[in-house]
Amino acid sequence: MFQTKAEFAYHEVRRRVLTGVLAPGAVINQGALAEELGLSTTPLREALKRLGAEGLVELGAHRDARVTELRAEEARDLLEVRRALDPLAVRLAARRRTDEDVRAMREAAVDLHALPSNPAYDELLAHRRFHAALYRASHNTPLVEALDGLWDKTDRYRRLALETGRDDAERARKDHEHATLLDLVVTGDGNAAAALMLAHVETSLGALAARRLSR
Repeated sequence: MFQTKAEFAYHEVRRRVLTGVLAPGAVINQGALAEELGLSTTPLREALKRLGAEGLVELGAHRDARVTELRAEEARDLLEVRRALDPLAVRLAARRRTDEDVRAMREAAVDLHALPSNPAYDELLAHRRFHAALYRASHNTPLVEALDGLWDKTDRYRRLALETGRDDAERARKDHEHATLLDLVVTGDGNAAAALMLAHVETSLGALAARRLSR
């Protein structure tokens, strides 16, 4: 499944960070973790550098590493950028989507459900796959790359927001928003898609986390 040991280590550590197995601020004992994964420390160190570039891990000068803490300022900054970029992406997607894009978005939507209070890694990936399919349909490479990077950093804040739970009505509303976003992009209504995406971001888990941390 993975081409290299470093790739395996990257996905495994990332899974642990995003699912809360490695909590914010947790120290990563590289020797113990490498042994647990059946690896040497070299591919693990490569994986941690990659996670460091994504903002999920902080690397010290003496081979120490820890999971990045959640910060109110970062949550606010991520939300501010998403308010601008997510609506732009779906506006462009509604104008430029191809038949292949439509197939990809519909396939991604099959496994998509509003996240429960303690989401599994596969549920987080399904959420990301759907939004990534919308972004790719914009056919704007710098925009897609920027949104991919934002998603990496926002996933941990989504988990924080989910700790307070979502009721069934809120989850149903998010499922409806996803379905409507897909329909608007497919039918080419860029203005409506952008307006709905902005509302979607304003009530997103990232927005809830930003408000919670700023208290």
